[in-house]
Amino acid sequence: MDSGKAVHRRKPDIPVIRPRASDENQQVSAKRLELSIVIRLLEDPLTADLKERHLFILKKLLKRNQIGFLLKELKGIAKILNICAEKVRDHPEYVPILCEALNICSLPFLKEKASDELTYAQDVIEFLSHMGCLMRVSDAEVRQQIVASVKSFYSCVAPKQLLDGTDPLFKTKPRTFSSDNRFSRLSLRLQPASPGYRLQLLERSDLPQTLLLSMAALENQPAIRLQLLQTLQILSSSSDLNCVLILNARGAEMICLHMNEPDPSGQVLFRSSEILWNLLERGNKEEVTAQLSSMECVLSLKEAFFTSLGHSDHQLTNELLVIVALIAENPSSLLIESSFAKDLVVLATFPELKTVNPLVHNLKLNFSTEDLKMKKLLLNLLVLLSGEFAALQLFEEERVIPALLTLMKPPTASSERRSGSGRWSSAQQEELQLQALTILATIAPLMLEEYVSCQGIACLLLLLDWCVRKDALFGHSSHGTGGRGSKTAQMFHCIRVLRSVTSSCVDSVNQDLCDQGVINQLLGILMQMEASPDEEDVITLEIKLDIQLILSLLCESDMHRKELFGSEGVEMVLHFLRKGSDRFYSGLGHNKLILSTVDCVWSCIVGCYTTEDFFLAKEGVSLLLDLLSSSPGCVHCNILATLLELCDNPNALPHVVSWRDGRGQTAPGLLLQLWREEEEELQVSRNQHGGIADPQRPLLSLHQQHDTKLSFPADVPSQAVLELSENLRAKIYSILCKIGFHDLPGLSAKHYVTLSIVRRYLDFKVGEVWEEISGELSLDGVRPISPDEEALSTICKITEDTARRVAAEQNSILEQREKEELGEEELMYAEMKSHWRQQELMAKSWDSYVSRTSNYEILKEVKAQRESTRPKPKPEGTAVHPTEHFIGQVIAAESTDAQGSAGLKLMLTRAPIKTAGQDAVGATTQDPEYFSTVSVKD
Repeated sequence: MDSGKAVHRRKPDIPVIRPRASDENQQVSAKRLELSIVIRLLEDPLTADLKERHLFILKKLLKRNQIGFLLKELKGIAKILNICAEKVRDHPEYVPILCEALNICSLPFLKEKASDELTYAQDVIEFLSHMGCLMRVSDAEVRQQIVASVKSFYSCVAPKQLLDGTDPLFKTKPRTFSSDNRFSRLSLRLQPASPGYRLQLLERSDLPQTLLLSMAALENQPAIRLQLLQTLQILSSSSDLNCVLILNARGAEMICLHMNEPDPSGQVLFRSSEILWNLLERGNKEEVTAQLSSMECVLSLKEAFFTSLGHSDHQLTNELLVIVALIAENPSSLLIESSFAKDLVVLATFPELKTVNPLVHNLKLNFSTEDLKMKKLLLNLLVLLSGEFAALQLFEEERVIPALLTLMKPPTASSERRSGSGRWSSAQQEELQLQALTILATIAPLMLEEYVSCQGIACLLLLLDWCVRKDALFGHSSHGTGGRGSKTAQMFHCIRVLRSVTSSCVDSVNQDLCDQGVINQLLGILMQMEASPDEEDVITLEIKLDIQLILSLLCESDMHRKELFGSEGVEMVLHFLRKGSDRFYSGLGHNKLILSTVDCVWSCIVGCYTTEDFFLAKEGVSLLLDLLSSSPGCVHCNILATLLELCDNPNALPHVVSWRDGRGQTAPGLLLQLWREEEEELQVSRNQHGGIADPQRPLLSLHQQHDTKLSFPADVPSQAVLELSENLRAKIYSILCKIGFHDLPGLSAKHYVTLSIVRRYLDFKVGEVWEEISGELSLDGVRPISPDEEALSTICKITEDTARRVAAEQNSILEQREKEELGEEELMYAEMKSHWRQQELMAKSWDSYVSRTSNYEILKEVKAQRESTRPKPKPEGTAVHPTEHFIGQVIAAESTDAQGSAGLKLMLTRAPIKTAGQDAVGATTQDPEYFSTVSVKD
């Protein structure tokens, strides 16, 4: 029986009178029923051998789905594909069916409703996973089609027939509703799934892992293996989740192990390296390096590296070197054990050193950009390998230090080496010179004996001298700054090497440096840079900072070197101290430069009386105090420690006491202000005036109060002891002890309140330590013997009594200050009262004068009164004793012959004050009448 007729009998035409929605539902059910019939036909034991019927119905099914599979049918399609894959083993006729079905899979999946994407998401995930499982079919055509279909997921678009509604079978617009054309009507409302929908679900499937694992079965199919690598490259470059899936299947290890298999095209190694790069960039780098660190992978990379090294273009070689560098960062890598590291070190010293090693015997360098990159990558591997002791032994055997010293030499010193036809260009040589200096800064401290034996110090100082000289033929590398002829980059790296060597604190090496005059050389470079008109940048500031640190390391523990530092070094320090802290937060590094300058004072000046006296004579203490008053709190500790050391010199104390800042604040006032700010930051219990608020805890900070219930081991310092080094109070107390606590200039009552605490700081600290001991004994359940317990109690009581006496003293200071303020206030009010009284007298005198000059009758009356009260003349020779008492000056007026306001001349005179009822005192006979004073009655 024909299968097509059977289908028509079971699915008669749907009457036209039914609603359209029901019509479509019946058609959908019919198609699903047909799919189930196909599955039953393939699986039923009675029809399992009807190969012709299978092929016929499968072809028909694929023909009706040639525009794509419906989302809701993917579950059944996957089952059909799995059945066909099983039949392919015995019946190759099913191969074209599988290939055509997989070709349809490359098209977008179709949906009838927008909700189908969410509804059938799990079916899509399982379908994609089944696609990968089809790689078990050994037929090359099937595998190739699977790989091609997956690759097409990333470049697939909807077919034109689906978008314009054309029937894919008849190539015309559907016009009827017969049963033979029902799928054409359905295609009118089918839409492709959203762009990216299939790719998102692919990331949740097992397809990437399955494709990766199938590589092991493609040893005899190199063409398909190459296509599979291309597909894996696309998968790994497009999604982080795909990289995670590949790594979960140990994809990095598998790719690495198969990258050296025979390949006629020569593309396998390139594709494999690209996949590894994608896994490193988009996946977990630590997981990738862990998978590549096995002995098998390292050997595979070694083989691949030397294979690529034989090619003229070293781009692939450089990519492999980067992967090797990442592996070298893994402590568990086996680069040294596999002897790969030894070969890389030999290549790193080529062509600077002549060697008979067969690795470099046939190696030809074109001195191109790729060769330069390879050389720099090989040099960078030296730094990565230097963390292992075995690698340092390897460096010594292969003479790495001489090779680096050869690279770092100035051009004039290495012109003989560059005289051959094949050589690095000037720019390339500078790149390698800077690279060699960077590596020496890391390796030289680890191989000091080898470095010194190779005259590394002399080479470094010669290079430093070359950096100072002007040379217009060098300095055009991208690493340099300042344009052509600038050697700032070389000087920066050279100083860094010096800093790393001196930081090793090997006295013989540091003495060798000093014997060769490095102190004066560095001071000259530093002052020369300061005199330069060029604007400061990050690099120049770092150079200055490193030079100061080198000088501090050299002079810290040697008196003779401090003498070599001398007046020139003191002038350098004073120069940087005068800059102050205005640019502390500039972001260029001035904050670090300030700290290194203070460290220079500590290490290079303090302790040597010659340099100390010169520093004091140049007002160095004043500059330190200026810096202390203007700098942020993060540098106060270093400055105070330096001042404390300087105060051991008796000549320094007068400088400290006589110092004043721009606002007139003295050094004791500044120290007490810093004490209050420190206690405020520590949240010490204080009242509103800064006095002791809790006599039982006069110094305890809030942090210490939280730790009072903790017990510490005997070898661990307690909080009370650690506090001495963690804040400024101990340093401020020590400085004030050297200055003294009496007759300090420029202190207010607020300062004296704080000073009373500072003076008793040591007593309070001792009591705090004993209180801590008592608390820890109590926490540990230890009861002291009676005498010890009594002594502990007495000590704690004495400390509390001392705190109470200090609190009483502070209250007395505040009361005395309050009385002084009250007396000052009364005096001020008295002065104000006298001033207003004087103004009233002046006003009355003026009114009297105006009334006399404006009213003639009043003038006559006053004149008559004066005549009547004028005293009789006394005999000659009688002394006259005036009895007038004056309290101030009053305005008087004098008339002249001029007209108008110009005829009135004002002047100051003195007016007497009379009590009530007292007669006015007239002017003396010698004074003219218009100049006489006017008495004012109360």
